[in-house]
Amino acid sequence: MIELSDMVRELRQQLTTALADGRDEAVRFELGPVELEATVAVSREGGADAKVRLWVVDASANGKYAQSQTQRITVTLVPRTKAPGQSEFRSVLIGGEDVEGER
Repeated sequence: MIELSDMVRELRQQLTTALADGRDEAVRFELGPVELEATVAVSREGGADAKVRLWVVDASANGKYAQSQTQRITVTLVPRTKAPGQSEFRSVLIGGEDVEGER
């Protein structure tokens, strides 16, 4: 399992790569809201710095967890970017080559 934060971090890296790939393209696309849907297992760590963590559960492994221990969540993210030296954030424009299997 991976933490939900790791999933969001990977998404951010993929979007950053797409942004860089499309920087000089004639056709670019504005990135709208991004929805992530995942089944997560919730765990709580004890101690002085107790934390609640959300672990993304692989669909094939979902049967290993009791239904009461997993939750289905949807997170909507609205990506924004800021150019170096700029103070304002703006919509993200992406572009680039088609990748096999991409929808």
